[in-house]
Amino acid sequence: MTQTIRALQFRTHRLLHMQRSAAFACANNCGRLSEACQLRPWRRKLTTRPTKENFHRVPDTTPIEEELLPGYEAEDYYPVETCQTLDSRYRIICKLGCGVGSTVWLAEDVKTSQYRAVKVCTRTTDGAVPAQASQEIAVAEYLKTAPVQEHPGRRSVRTALDSFTLNGPHGIHTCLVYAPQGMTLTELREYFPENRLPKQMLQSSVQLVLIAMDYLHKNNVAHTDISPNNLLVGATDDAPFSLLDKDEQARPVARKILSDRTIYMSRPVPRTNGQLVLSDLGSARFGQETFKGDVMPDVYRAPEVILGMEWSSKVDLWSVGVMIWDLLEGKRLFRANKDGVVDDEQHLAEMVSLMGNPPPEFLQRSEICARFFDDAGNWKGSVPIPDQSFEDRITQVQGEDKELLLGFVRSVLCWLPEKRPTAEEMAYDDFLMQPYFAAQSKN
Repeated sequence: MTQTIRALQFRTHRLLHMQRSAAFACANNCGRLSEACQLRPWRRKLTTRPTKENFHRVPDTTPIEEELLPGYEAEDYYPVETCQTLDSRYRIICKLGCGVGSTVWLAEDVKTSQYRAVKVCTRTTDGAVPAQASQEIAVAEYLKTAPVQEHPGRRSVRTALDSFTLNGPHGIHTCLVYAPQGMTLTELREYFPENRLPKQMLQSSVQLVLIAMDYLHKNNVAHTDISPNNLLVGATDDAPFSLLDKDEQARPVARKILSDRTIYMSRPVPRTNGQLVLSDLGSARFGQETFKGDVMPDVYRAPEVILGMEWSSKVDLWSVGVMIWDLLEGKRLFRANKDGVVDDEQHLAEMVSLMGNPPPEFLQRSEICARFFDDAGNWKGSVPIPDQSFEDRITQVQGEDKELLLGFVRSVLCWLPEKRPTAEEMAYDDFLMQPYFAAQSKN
């Protein structure tokens, strides 16, 4: 292990302990998450037994859960049943959620008597879903033998523990198995006024993301999908999932029973009090220093991606800069909206308004740049440049806090990817280290 990794690990263990305590103290002062912090393990042998029919039946004509999603086709989803055992190993307890590409279930691993989250993907008729599942499996396998193993960020990256396939009535379904976690950062922020994380919790959260990201980047893995939706509040023990298990046996969820399937209501994701975990490696790229192709979600896309250039793991630093704004201000930094859809030209115009014109060496990297900029880097697009600045857009912090935040954002939101610091460097940015410095000054 290199000296840099040793130093990072030593400082991180001390720093993260303080940061996590400060963050949850802040949340508790706001009257939030106190319930989560008071959870105690409920110890009993794991069991999942069939229950009496004391649940509510949803009328057949009332759409619920995945039926409410755009483009829903019943045949795309595997008809999972509670109490059934998948792959002769994972006994289904209850449903945790659903999306356009999967349903997620709490299960008991009958081989180890541990709780697991099982993601059952939709059938393989659409290439995108199985491709992402296959990529996530490939990244998990790669990281098992990746060059850098002893790193403090390793435990903050959620990888698939197991995978298998199911032969459904209408196709093959890939399934991924994970250690169960708590709610996403998107869900957590709803507990705070106007969806804004308190500053100390924000600082702690972003620092954890950067340390996890540094582990990936040092192993030549670019996540490409950093957002609050893919950050989970970790679990320190099985207590929250034991409570879910117990509650499902005592009070089974409502469900719609059809001739070919049962559609279950999802149970609320439990509150947990662990450190943040970076999840969803289905869009990750690995094994190279640079890549090509369209990646990143909508308003989180970096300029080099929008303009069709080669890109690197530095796109993740860009995403962090956009995300920190969303979490602190409670609204998007980039709207990129034109006629109701995300538009590249509008997106670039907003970037120019905040960062100024791109330098010539950036423009030379893609012929697409000529559509939006002249040779000197001046904007020539049809969309007007908004009248705004980083300073004007920051409303939630003032004084020194504002200056430190501006320094952080300007470091990562810049045209040239090579000018963005590394994840390790940004983890110790003055804005993120502010709580640590404050604590040190009191000692």
